[in-house]
Amino acid sequence: MSREEIKTAINQLLDNTPEQVLQEVYTYLKSVRGESEHSVSLSQNLRTILTEDKELLERLAQ
Repeated sequence: MSREEIKTAINQLLDNTPEQVLQEVYTYLKSVRGESEHSVSLSQNLRTILTEDKELLERLAQ
C-alpha cells in the first residue's frame, strides 16, 4: 500500500472508533514520533507478545 492509501484506510477506521481509543492512538503516535525504527519495532514486538499471551499473563498474575 502507498502512504496515501494507508492514510485513507486509517482515517476510515478512525471514523468509527470510540473516543477513548482515539486518545490512546493519539498518545501512542506522539510517543513514537522521532523514535528510531529499531525502537518502534521493539515496541511493536512487545505489544504483539502481550496481546497474544494475554490469557496466560492473566493466569500467571493470579
